[in-house]
Amino acid sequence: MFDFFLLEAIMGGVLFGGVLALLSLGLNLVFGVIDVVWIAYAELVMVGMYTIYTFHSILGWPLYVAAPLGIAVVAVLGIAVHRLIIAPILDTPPINQLLATGGLLFFLQSFATLVFGSQFRNLGLTMPILEFYELYISFARLMAFCVAIVGIVGLYLFLRRTYVGTAIRAVAQDREVMSLMGVDTKRIYLITSAVGGGLAGLASVLLVLQQDVHPFIGLTFGPITFMICVLGGLGNLIGGFIAAFVISQVISIGSYYVSTELSYVIAFVLFIVAMFIRPEGLFQKRS
Repeated sequence: MFDFFLLEAIMGGVLFGGVLALLSLGLNLVFGVIDVVWIAYAELVMVGMYTIYTFHSILGWPLYVAAPLGIAVVAVLGIAVHRLIIAPILDTPPINQLLATGGLLFFLQSFATLVFGSQFRNLGLTMPILEFYELYISFARLMAFCVAIVGIVGLYLFLRRTYVGTAIRAVAQDREVMSLMGVDTKRIYLITSAVGGGLAGLASVLLVLQQDVHPFIGLTFGPITFMICVLGGLGNLIGGFIAAFVISQVISIGSYYVSTELSYVIAFVLFIVAMFIRPEGLFQKRS
């Protein structure tokens, strides 16, 4: 007999992969252009989720107003991270940049704990479960996947069809040559940081509809997002996109056959093996 539960697991992996792909594209975009890994990238998602929760559940604003505000807040936070933390140490050794963004990670976690406490909070929304024959699919996850794909396509069109997007891709290929040609790389860095923050903000909207928010939720998505970026090749947008769906399928199918906890262990083991075989990632860096 056909295993509908396995098919549900595969479908769940596809839907989960859309959000992971969105997160990996944002982190890869920042690294590809600025050559800096934001260790605290998942914490920006946490900030966006708390922003939406504050405006919607505490202040009572409609969700269609709170969600764009959450995206805008995280985009502005991305600019602030670059201005205040990254720009002053951009020409220093990479370890300084990792330590600085790692410090931001702990600061954001501690600040969220101080303001909101460690309790799990949610928007109090009830999303329906869609039934197709014997398949049951969460409407929230399906909607999140569709919106994530729209965001990914929008990013692709922005990078390929606009002047600013072309400049971003050119700087990612060779920032020194582009600066000699008169391109304002500092402005491109700020725009890239805003776009990367905006993608994190969009991911926060999709995740707050499905999950509770707490100060340490970044630890749920941060390591897996970084692993996807490295597996696909840091700075490689297409590689990160493919790796997101590979890892999501490993986790989802592994959860079906064993357990959720063990499936994450399997994913990290496969990642380590892949790094021994191709230390630079499955795909070379490209814009």
